Amino acid sequence: MAPGDSPAIPIPVLTVLLFSFLVLSPAQAIVVYTDREVHGEVGSKVTLHCSFWSSEWISDDLSFTWRYQPEGARDAISIFHYAKGQPYIDEVGAFKERIQWVGDPRWKDGSIVIHNLDYSDNGTFTCDVKNPPDIVGKTSQVMLYVFDKVPTRYGVVLGAVIGGVLGLVLLLVLLFYLIRYCWLRRQAALQRRLSAMEKGKLHKAAKDASKRARQTPVLYAMLDHSRSTKAASEKKSKGLGESRKDKK
Repeated sequence: MAPGDSPAIPIPVLTVLLFSFLVLSPAQAIVVYTDREVHGEVGSKVTLHCSFWSSEWISDDLSFTWRYQPEGARDAISIFHYAKGQPYIDEVGAFKERIQWVGDPRWKDGSIVIHNLDYSDNGTFTCDVKNPPDIVGKTSQVMLYVFDKVPTRYGVVLGAVIGGVLGLVLLLVLLFYLIRYCWLRRQAALQRRLSAMEKGKLHKAAKDASKRARQTPVLYAMLDHSRSTKAASEKKSKGLGESRKDKK
C-alpha cells in the first residue's frame, strides 16, 4: 500500500455492514398523527385525538404518553401515560381529575379528553407512541386554544358554503333526471297508446274489408235474382196481353 493511501475495506466487512443497514435496521419508523390545533370554550371539554401507524403488530407493550407545554413555557410536563393496558393520569398537576382516557389500542387510538377547560390550558400537547420493537419515530403536537366563545373559522364557513352549493347542485341534477324520467315514461306510454290505436284501426279496416268481401257475392246474387224476377214478370205480363188480343 502506497504512503498516503487509505486502507481498503475488505469485501466481507462491507457486505456485513450493508446487510446490517438494510435488514437489521428498521425499514420504517412509527408515525404518530394528531390535529394541528383544536379550539374549546371555557368550562367545556375538548378531545385531543392521537393515532399512529406502525409496521409491527400491536404489541402488549404498546404505550401512549401525553405531555403538556404551557403557552410561553420552555419545558413540557407529563400529564398522561398508558402502558400494559392501564391508563395513568396525572393526579397532582394542573389537569388533576380533568383528563379522561377515551382511546382504544386495538384501533391504534390514544385519544384523551380534557374537561372543564380554562385559559391556563392554552399550550402545546404532545403525543408519543411506542409499539415495541417499533419505537423509533417522531412525536406529534396539537395546539389548544381556549376562548370565551369559539370563533367561527373561515375554513368552516367556506366548507359549509361549498357543501351547500354542492348539495343544491346535486338536488337540481336529481330533479332534472326525475323530470326527464317522468317525461320519457309519459312519452313511452303515449307511444304505446298510439300504437295500440293504429293496430286497432288496421284490425278494424281488415275486418271491414273481409266483411265487404263476404257481402259482395250475396249482393250479386240478389241483383241476379231481382233481374230474373223482373224479366219473368215482364214476360208473363206480355203473354197475358197477347192472349187478350187473341180473344178480341
